[in-house]
Amino acid sequence: MTKTKSTKAKTDPSLNQVLLNPAGRVGADYKAWMDYVGGQGLEKALEDPKAIIPMAKEADLRGLGGSGFPTWFKWNAIANQDPERDKYLICNGNEDEPGTFKDRVLLKECPHQLIEGATITAVACGINKIVFYINPHLTACIDAMRKAVEQWQTSDWPARIAEKTGLRIEYRIQPSSGHYIGGEETAAIESVEGKFPFPRGKPPYPSDFGVHGYPTLINNMETLSNVSHLVRNGVEWFRNLGLGNATGTKIYCLSGDVLKPGVFELPMGTPLNDLVYNYGGGMLVGKKLKAVFTGGPSNTILTPKDIDVPMDFESVAARRSALGTGAMIVVSQGTGIVKKVAEYISFFAASSCGQCPSCKTGTYYMSLLLNRIGTGQGTRSDLDSLINLCKILPGSGRCHLVNGAVKVLDSSLYHFMNEYEQSLLKVEG
Repeated sequence: MTKTKSTKAKTDPSLNQVLLNPAGRVGADYKAWMDYVGGQGLEKALEDPKAIIPMAKEADLRGLGGSGFPTWFKWNAIANQDPERDKYLICNGNEDEPGTFKDRVLLKECPHQLIEGATITAVACGINKIVFYINPHLTACIDAMRKAVEQWQTSDWPARIAEKTGLRIEYRIQPSSGHYIGGEETAAIESVEGKFPFPRGKPPYPSDFGVHGYPTLINNMETLSNVSHLVRNGVEWFRNLGLGNATGTKIYCLSGDVLKPGVFELPMGTPLNDLVYNYGGGMLVGKKLKAVFTGGPSNTILTPKDIDVPMDFESVAARRSALGTGAMIVVSQGTGIVKKVAEYISFFAASSCGQCPSCKTGTYYMSLLLNRIGTGQGTRSDLDSLINLCKILPGSGRCHLVNGAVKVLDSSLYHFMNEYEQSLLKVEG
């Protein structure tokens, strides 16, 4: 693939070429998956399990649930644990953030792809317990996964894996609590143990002390869905999927004021303007772009001057933003940024588990102040209080919920301070 800026048409073969390839969207049909490419990656993995982690490192496979953390590093930490102990893999599909809806497509339409990727990961790390941790509201996804897992359990793969590696892998489907906070990795561990999803402090880290005290790996479902394809096709193939220095593909969720919102799998590093104006069909009729909330509402804002940014972790970070989950929420001129941010901060305030007072009270007061300013009742001291909260709250919670809330607020203040100040004029004259 040529490493140049994309001007792709909707028919370009780079669209939905791997994870969302139409030929692989077979639902829970095990035979159709195997007739497509199923089992080929797992077959290679069983031939040389120790080659998988170095392959993930060389390919620069990242965590695609938001952090972009190198996958091999977490895998290696689990693989180095005592092989005689139980080890857990939590396949995180709690997906509950506004604007993010990629995992539900993978779960419902490509469950065998996920199961095979998780199984290869288990083989690489010596994991014997795989938990598919799914938002309980996604009932169709849970049904598809139950059918798919049952077919894997009754196939010859468990016996073949046990014969080759000594691993007797157990598969389990665990509906999450349905709380947004349940997607945080230590909260997921608590939930899998049957408790309320209160995030844990670190250390100890999950790789040392996870589910019931056993080493635990938590990966996003998009990350795991890549694994069988990477092992089957090799490092060079995977690296060449991306644009520029990026590797692989990424599933981008596009929503907001565009003509064709949806889920698009594109080369990692595809320019944002391609996603919005080509694949998304452009802005709604008569509308002009004002801003894009990148990575969902827990991240940052980009304005039209940065619409050319390549959508990969490093390039977006260089524009004072973050790729996050790959969710892009498009906002048009005429939409009040203060009210939009108030909407998102209210979501975080309602989602806080209450374990950390700084998070519970901090998000509550941010929401209160934003709604006051957004309705023309705010004062200069209210705005100053918001600015101060952005300085004192980051890092004060056990998880990243309060950090995410601050991040989007701080980004909006950076780009649209004039709107905040104009809202104050209504009461201050």
